Amino acid sequence: MSPTTLPVAGPEHGHVTFLGAGPGDPGLLTLRAVEALATADVLVAGHEVLDVVRTHARSGVAVVNTDADPAGRPADLSSGPTPGTGAPQLTVVDGASTTAGVPAVRDAAHLVMEAARGGRRVVRAVSGDPGLDAYAAEEMLACARAGVPFEVVPGVAAAVGVPAYAGVPLRDAQGADVRFVDARTASDRCWTEVGASDGTVVVSTTLDSMAAAAGELVAAGRKPDTPLTVTVAGTTTRQRTWTATLGTIAQTLKQAKVLPSPDGARPVIAVVGERSATAQREQLSWFESKPLFGWKVLVPRTKEQAASLSDQLRSYGAVPHEVPTIAVEPPRTPQQMERAVKGLVTGRYEWIAFTSVNAVKAVREKFEEYGLDARAFAGIKVAAVGEQTAKALVAFGVKPDLVPSGEQSAAGLLEDWPPYDPVFDPIDRVFLPRADIATETLVAGLIELGWEVDDVTAYRTVRASPPPAETREAIKGGGFDAVLFTSSSTVRNLVGIAGKPHNVTVIACIGPATAKTAEEHGLRVDVMAPEPSVHKLAEALADFGSRRRAAAVEAGDPVTRPSERRPGARRRRTTT
Repeated sequence: MSPTTLPVAGPEHGHVTFLGAGPGDPGLLTLRAVEALATADVLVAGHEVLDVVRTHARSGVAVVNTDADPAGRPADLSSGPTPGTGAPQLTVVDGASTTAGVPAVRDAAHLVMEAARGGRRVVRAVSGDPGLDAYAAEEMLACARAGVPFEVVPGVAAAVGVPAYAGVPLRDAQGADVRFVDARTASDRCWTEVGASDGTVVVSTTLDSMAAAAGELVAAGRKPDTPLTVTVAGTTTRQRTWTATLGTIAQTLKQAKVLPSPDGARPVIAVVGERSATAQREQLSWFESKPLFGWKVLVPRTKEQAASLSDQLRSYGAVPHEVPTIAVEPPRTPQQMERAVKGLVTGRYEWIAFTSVNAVKAVREKFEEYGLDARAFAGIKVAAVGEQTAKALVAFGVKPDLVPSGEQSAAGLLEDWPPYDPVFDPIDRVFLPRADIATETLVAGLIELGWEVDDVTAYRTVRASPPPAETREAIKGGGFDAVLFTSSSTVRNLVGIAGKPHNVTVIACIGPATAKTAEEHGLRVDVMAPEPSVHKLAEALADFGSRRRAAAVEAGDPVTRPSERRPGARRRRTTT
């Protein structure tokens, strides 16, 4: 536990934690920040900051958004999450309401003080670092005057974190000076001082004010050919960096079609000085050179199955978009499943074979219904079809006795399954809980090995509801860079509920059978996993992205995402 951890908040004044959420990447939150969020009763933050911190907040925390509501209404500090969602929700009430007890003027200091009343723990999250946020300082003073105890959890400042993600070091072995300037509040004296210096200048400004800031530096004495980098949406997968000089940055942004733009008010971090030279940034740009950087990847699986795959895609720089294509429901007639679970307890089975994470979930839910736990598996041998199923069993408290040493499939499981031996096996029966549409491969193979099989429908798979209209349009209109198909059913279901992916979208399939189904639906497969594993599929897509990026760099072409290509410019099918 952190040595700064404070005791439980007082009954009258509560406690406030001023927390730095960093520049945008949720992975940059400190351990102390996560700890504070996990114990907060109220979370106060602007919209973009909420997106970074709310996943670490406990269920039941009240969320207050300091951003102005479109109708000019204040936040409701008395309300918690929307019932049944389990996740923090923002609630607003009419400005005339007396139940909220919040001043009509949206003053963050008042929001924080009101939230702290009644002994509640409040986390006031700000972008970057609280020490560089002038408004946070005012709120701290308000707490001090009111006798409300508070603490400060530093965060990664945008002026430091963004250049690091852009591959722009602020100092070198010579240790030149580094100056930080906020162009919005910089005085003439400030511009004169940084203009006379030959050190690195880190300028916080906006896209549409970048040219004016460059002009201030030139007017103050910096040479027009001084190199600089400008980064927008730093540390996020929307990050984009341009390299230019003080004299050419306006033209560079115009040629990139960034300006003029309705998004001109977006904040940027500019680094001015020799350390932002093009050659060096090309070598140090570790973040934007990730194999799938900025790719919007469609993951059509059940929500539970999509989580680990999405995490892996994020590690490659992608932006996963989960669209459930299959919904899992209980069997229409539960009696067969109930008899099988009772048979587990009474010693009817020698083995139980799990062929999916959903099968583990179905048995676990039935156990919980009967008040059983993992101890009911005592004396029974347990098989899992692959690593993910094995992990689900371990989470249940069961270590599988058999996982395929080769291919993670029913065929791979049969390769390692021992034949029935009446001398060593006191019972000859296997319990196989599975989906209603599963193939007969495993059943037939086990019977051939001498086993009796109770083939039980543990759950049904049905087509999920169509995704929102915006997602359907993105699928059909080329808004996604890639789509991962993990089974033939995900191909059929996605096309059925959302339409066929656009021809510029990269199609990646988990194996030959899935690829064949995709081709039968008019899709050209670009990537195929070397083995039937969702993680190998993600790796194969990352390899495809790396080769595509390398080819563009070698040809001297700009690195673009597939969705930025002209329609019809698809490559022929490649396998990895």
